[in-house]
Amino acid sequence: MKVTIKEIANAAGVSIATVSKVVNGKDHNITPATRQRVLETINELNYVPNRIASSMITKNTYTIGLVIPDITNPFFPEVARGVEDYANQAGYHVVLCNSDNNLKKESTYIYMLQEKMVDGIIITSSTSSVREESARNYMKIGIPIITVDRDMKDFKTQGKILVDNTKGAFEAVSYMIEKGYKKILHLSGSMNSTPSIQRFEGYKNALKYHNIDFDPDLYLEGTYDVEWGYEGIKKIMDKKIDFDSVFCGNDLIAIGAMKAIKELGFRIPEDIGIMGFDNIYIASVVTPSLSTVNQPNYKMGYKAAELLINFIKNPSKPDDEVVLETELIIRESTL
Repeated sequence: MKVTIKEIANAAGVSIATVSKVVNGKDHNITPATRQRVLETINELNYVPNRIASSMITKNTYTIGLVIPDITNPFFPEVARGVEDYANQAGYHVVLCNSDNNLKKESTYIYMLQEKMVDGIIITSSTSSVREESARNYMKIGIPIITVDRDMKDFKTQGKILVDNTKGAFEAVSYMIEKGYKKILHLSGSMNSTPSIQRFEGYKNALKYHNIDFDPDLYLEGTYDVEWGYEGIKKIMDKKIDFDSVFCGNDLIAIGAMKAIKELGFRIPEDIGIMGFDNIYIASVVTPSLSTVNQPNYKMGYKAAELLINFIKNPSKPDDEVVLETELIIRESTL
C-alpha cells in the first residue's frame, strides 16, 4: 500500500507542512536535523511524492517537453543531451517526443504535453513555418515555448536558440573555392526548414563574393538523410552535369554522397571534394574523414533548457534570442 505524507509526518514526529516543505525543496527555514530526520523517514518507508497532486497546489510539475523532428539524425540526440543535462541540474524532468518530420504528429505531441501539464516546451519544428491554424493553437497553450534551430516567424515564443547558418555556409564554400574548387554542387535538405534556406543563401553569397555565377543545374533539393545524398549524386551523374565538389546540407547527405562518388570510381578529394554541415560524430570516422561545419548542438540544447527554465521561474523575463557561432572543421574530404 502506498505510503502517504501523513504517515511520514507521524513517523518523523513533525507536521505534514514540514514534510511538504522538505519534499518540495522549500525547507530553508527548517533545521538541518529535522530535514535529515524527514529524509531518512522518507527513505525507510519508500515514500514516493505525488507530483500530480503537488502540481495542483504549486502550479508546477517540474517537467518540460522536448519535441525533435528526427531522433535517427545524430545531430538531435546531442541537443537532447544538452537539454536533459541542464534540466536535471535544475531539478526538472524531460519528456522526449520524436515527430518524424511530420507536422500533424508534432501538433499531437504539443497537445499531449499540455495535457501532461508540463511547465514548458522546447521544440525543433519539422518546418520553418507552421500553418496559420496551428500557430493560433500553439499560442493558446499558455505555457512557454523555446524553439531550437528554427526561426519560426508564425507564432510568438519566449526564446530562440539559433546558429548563424548563412555565415557557416559562406565560410565553408569560400574555403572550397580558395582550394581550387569552382563547380560546387549543392545538395540541400528540404527548403521548408530555416537551416536549408540559410545555408543555400550562404552558398550563393560565397559564389557571388568570389565572382562565380550561380548555376541552377548545380543545386538539388532533397531531404536530410544518407539516402538523399546517394540519390542526389546518381541524379547529377545521370544528367552528365560537370562538377568538381559538393557542399552538402548536412553530414548525413555528405556521407551518402561520398558512398555514391566512391562507387562511381572517383577519388575524394582529388577528383571531387566533399563538405558537410553539423559535425556529427560519424564525420570524423568515415573514410576519408569529412570536412564540415561544426554546430554546437549540445550547447544549443543546454542553452534552450536554461532559457526555458529561467522563464518558468520568472515569467516577466523578456523574450530572448541566442545566436551561436559555427566553426569550420577541415579534414580529409577536401583539398
